[in-house]
Amino acid sequence: MTLSDGQLLALRNLSRKKAGAIVGWIDIAEARGLTDLGLAARHPGGWRITPAGEETLMREERIVEVENVVALQWPFPTRPRGR
Repeated sequence: MTLSDGQLLALRNLSRKKAGAIVGWIDIAEARGLTDLGLAARHPGGWRITPAGEETLMREERIVEVENVVALQWPFPTRPRGR
């Protein structure tokens, strides 16, 4: 499953909100999209991240972390050959 940048931001904000942080506005369209995917749920007090949403966010964060490490390790800038 690929999340849009907006959905990923909303999911991060919902995770931070669950942890007790004060978060800014969560886009309703993004939250509804997350709800359709089972990653968020609407409650009387607002949107909440679901266990599936937490798992997806952890997976997404690990992918970004791995991509950042790989980007730092390879490919190193090289000098053009034959010059």
